[in-house]
Amino acid sequence: MRKKLLPLALGGLGIGSTEFVMMGILPDVAKEFSISIPQAGHMISAYALGVVIGAPTLVALSSKIAPKKILFGLMALFTVFNTLSAFAPNNTILFFSRLLSGLPHGAFFGVGSVVASQLADKGKQARAIAIMFSGLTVANLVTVPIGTYIGHEYSWRYTFASIGIIGLITLASIYFILPSLPARKESNIRSELKVFSRLDPWLIFLITAIGTGGLFCWISYIAPLMTEVARFKSSSVPYILIVAGFGMVVGNFIGGKLADSLKPASATIVLLFAMAVTLVLIYFFSESQIASIILTFIAGSCSLALAAPIQLLMIDSSKGAEMLGASITQAAFNLGNALGAYLGGLPVAAGLGYTSPAMVGVLMALGGAGFAWILIAKRKKTAAIPEHEESLGSPAYVP
Repeated sequence: MRKKLLPLALGGLGIGSTEFVMMGILPDVAKEFSISIPQAGHMISAYALGVVIGAPTLVALSSKIAPKKILFGLMALFTVFNTLSAFAPNNTILFFSRLLSGLPHGAFFGVGSVVASQLADKGKQARAIAIMFSGLTVANLVTVPIGTYIGHEYSWRYTFASIGIIGLITLASIYFILPSLPARKESNIRSELKVFSRLDPWLIFLITAIGTGGLFCWISYIAPLMTEVARFKSSSVPYILIVAGFGMVVGNFIGGKLADSLKPASATIVLLFAMAVTLVLIYFFSESQIASIILTFIAGSCSLALAAPIQLLMIDSSKGAEMLGASITQAAFNLGNALGAYLGGLPVAAGLGYTSPAMVGVLMALGGAGFAWILIAKRKKTAAIPEHEESLGSPAYVP
């Protein structure tokens, strides 16, 4: 790894840790505050909604500020509110601290993607961006299981305090290591926001929010699913999350290869159908510990495999506002997080058991695939427009 990219990878590590560790410590938070598991699941939704609010807003408002200053400010917000989560006296304060700690998430990755590409050697821009997102992979493989273990064996408050420490280390690395890059003087809020006037980004937003919401229906309640249905001991949950994390590492590689061979839109449909099938199997076979472990790996693979093709789709559709487009994708992923946690919790609250969120996830994954099909049909129709009419539509594209 190039030293200049280390601050971005550390930021991805911290963000990935706080986003996904909540799933593992959900029962511990619910127990301390004497609330139900679905009520504790609102903490997941709070963080995700923070991302949805903060991603486009903070990127648009900071378009003329130097990237290093933007990233430092975003990570400062991240550190303050994750540390506040560790000291939350009740579930209401924790809810709002989670909401506020989610604000910098999408903006950090949006700005960070541009910075990584500018720091990269010629022809290695994608590799540099992948290094930043590798922090998410490491989080799911290492720090999320460790944070879950700390939450089970000691206190979930120590987990959030540890994430605050990661934030402090990231702040130091941004200040001392990240090179200063000039602000984009030609950019302004009005030109950035023109991306919202196009149909394709909205379709990709729906694909992401609804389709990936299917995954979050399952993973938001993975801890009680494994302990109450598969009958694993609570001490096993961190190791199960390692399996999911390893699946994400493999899925990230598969998604890139699939997007190159099938084109991003087609790869997205294939992966969403694969997710739907996996969630059906989770619903029927979760009582088997062996099947649960295998399906956890496969579901984890599906989750990160979607990242590359969806990101490529959005970048292609947001020319001139790529930084905002990249942050919008993160907002959509986290809206899916919020929808999945909320909708998945409804059948649990109704007494249908911890396998029921998987079937809600199936419907969401298929819904995302439906919007991907609409996107493909639209782009094929645009590509068929005669040359003299092309100026009235979008640029020709064959998915």
